[in-house]
Amino acid sequence: MVDKPKTIAVIGGGQCTKKEAVLAEEVGRELAKRGAVLVCGGLGGVMEAACRGASSEGGITIGILPGDDSQAANPHVQIPIATGMGYARNIAVVRSARAVIAVGGSYGTLSEISYALHGGTPVIGINTWSLSRNGKVDRSIIPAQSPAEAVDKALDLASKKGGK
Repeated sequence: MVDKPKTIAVIGGGQCTKKEAVLAEEVGRELAKRGAVLVCGGLGGVMEAACRGASSEGGITIGILPGDDSQAANPHVQIPIATGMGYARNIAVVRSARAVIAVGGSYGTLSEISYALHGGTPVIGINTWSLSRNGKVDRSIIPAQSPAEAVDKALDLASKKGGK
């Protein structure tokens, strides 16, 4: 049996701050250096920054796009997948991965976090959402203080998850 590379999703806003872009780009670089495949929503912001980082290190990038046009992918996506599904493609992004790294993000990112957690896929967060339930902190999103720490945690948890 051939060892398949681990697929890790990087999620975050289609528009992001400069700080988030720097973090996402470093996440992408770290994933590529460690032989992981990066999957994302394929557009701009955090997605583009992560793909730029992965591409700069020779990594593989997959963009699962909301529309019908594969040409809409950011220039660093090597494998664009046009779905025509709009935001419903968020499910495909996180279900394609063995772990998810969230960088920043708005409500679309929050939906991806929810789909991942619901499906049992671990989520590591850098400057992203935190959760509470009935006034108590919910620690489902695993915090990371740096891109390297996020990638360490994602790859470790992905090894335990198996599959993709």
